[in-house]
Amino acid sequence: MFDCDVLVIGGGIVGLSTAYALQRAAPGTRVAVLEKEDGPARHQTGRNSGVIHSGLYYRPGSLKARFAVEGAAEMVKFCAEWDIPHQVTGKLVVATEREELPRLHALVQRGRENGIPVRELGPSQITEYEPRVRGLAAIHVGTTGIVDYQAVARRLAEASGAEILYGAEVTAIDRRPWGVAVRTADQRILRGKVLVNCAGLHCDRIARLAGDDPGMRIVPFRGEYYELADPSLVRGLVYPVPDPAFPFLGVHLTRGIDGSVHVGPNAVPALAREGYDWGVVRPGELGGTLAWPGSWTIARRHWRYGAGELRRSLSKRAFTESVRRLLPGVDESDLRPTAAGVRAQAVLRDGTLVDDFLIREGVRTVHVLNAPSPAATASLPIGREIAHRTLRLL
Repeated sequence: MFDCDVLVIGGGIVGLSTAYALQRAAPGTRVAVLEKEDGPARHQTGRNSGVIHSGLYYRPGSLKARFAVEGAAEMVKFCAEWDIPHQVTGKLVVATEREELPRLHALVQRGRENGIPVRELGPSQITEYEPRVRGLAAIHVGTTGIVDYQAVARRLAEASGAEILYGAEVTAIDRRPWGVAVRTADQRILRGKVLVNCAGLHCDRIARLAGDDPGMRIVPFRGEYYELADPSLVRGLVYPVPDPAFPFLGVHLTRGIDGSVHVGPNAVPALAREGYDWGVVRPGELGGTLAWPGSWTIARRHWRYGAGELRRSLSKRAFTESVRRLLPGVDESDLRPTAAGVRAQAVLRDGTLVDDFLIREGVRTVHVLNAPSPAATASLPIGREIAHRTLRLL
């Protein structure tokens, strides 16, 4: 009667980590992963800056803080075991204006509360790490690293033992007393005992298809990147001091595992859930975003911040100005466009930007409704948490 025990929707790093964790926790569990693309990790997982985050920024005691700290160490271990290229580089968080200094000191305290080694630096010490970076003060975080998360996702898919079905977009879900059946766009029917929703940019839609009210909507934000024409300008990872009012870290400099240096991202509203440039518009998805009351609340609360992000999106000169705060020697000719990403930001009806991971359970369903950065870093412990909740439902 059942094609599998667990149906996982979504072949990004969280869905694949869940499949991997299910097999390790309960060997013999039959898992099928349904992914609408023709390969794994084609969206958030494969379009980020490849950072293994330390857990510095997150509220002590939150799932983000706990899973990021655990996940960073586990990700390094996993990559070493499976021979996946990675590097523990450390990173700098640099204050360039006096009003940022109290926030920088608060980060030091938060890092220590989360058990993260943090070293405070003065201006001359900054240049020891990054000769071309300028700032009033900085902190060095030693546990930050870099990796190719698409390579991690491919290895998780292989190691999970799950049946991975690509080109399997879920269009209907039928929940019955005995389990859950799904229909895909090519009219395949698959039946399982429990459904796990790891659909990322489409997780709220999948929850509604299953008959569950997610109580939130995904509002997509596009992060636009450049890369340095001369990657030797930056040795490692350099971040500004973030504004705690927003879930975005600001324009930063990130050396990738391939040696390139990404610059960005900014954060602008995307006109489609997979809207990787201004030319991609899906009226139905855009209409859903505009119909959600929380979207308008965000616009009213944060219009000044949003206006600055839009300016940087539409003007390379404005983007370059933001980079020059950290790297004064950069000019427009040093930056060349590269692939953008879209963040699946969960927003509540009242306009609250959900900050922590959000996992909710229904009848024979587990929904992952908010898994932004550092989800890739924390994917192994997140997968275990989801697997634990799933096995209770079998």
